[in-house]
Amino acid sequence: MSNWTAEELKALPSRYRGNLINGIAGFKPALLVGTADKQGQSNLAVFSGVFHIGASPPVLGLIIRPCPEGTERHTLDNILATKVFTLNHITEPMIPAAHQTSARYPRSDSEFDATELTEEWIPEFSAPAVKESPVKLGLSLIEHQVLAVNQTHMLIAGVQWLQCPASGIRDDGSVNLIDLDTQTVCGLDSYHGVKEGRRFAYAKADRATQALT
Repeated sequence: MSNWTAEELKALPSRYRGNLINGIAGFKPALLVGTADKQGQSNLAVFSGVFHIGASPPVLGLIIRPCPEGTERHTLDNILATKVFTLNHITEPMIPAAHQTSARYPRSDSEFDATELTEEWIPEFSAPAVKESPVKLGLSLIEHQVLAVNQTHMLIAGVQWLQCPASGIRDDGSVNLIDLDTQTVCGLDSYHGVKEGRRFAYAKADRATQALT
């Protein structure tokens, strides 16, 4: 059993500590964020910090961690400039290309071109989606906060449109990520598929747990 105090964690080598803390929280969504600057130059980057905020209205959050001094942040800059971005699910065949988008390309180079993923533009929406992705969402920026704890950026955005195959949506509106082949990520570099899960009815204090079939 490995044990660390807060001070001992702080003393660990930076890369080791980063791998440890990124992975210890468990599996996270692996999504491609599509953006463009005001001149239409596209950008694509893989992110794991997407989270649900609310369904009425549909609102999601995106965490963009701080970069070293002097490092360009194309995704963040584009979102703040245009106020829109897309989220795109990653399937197993897309993993190598999706991971490659984390490389630091010059601003003038599109990750779409570098990875041979295909731009898909939705009419009257100023950010590209990924044609190969089975699930795509277009979002507009509502709020931007810089967290005092470590200067991480938190973006809150409303869902403007959503595309998903009918086969991926159950009768009650829940999403069947297994059939959609949606991948997850652990840490910064370990991608994983999703196996069949267990579903349960809404929990109530006056009744035992009820499994859904």
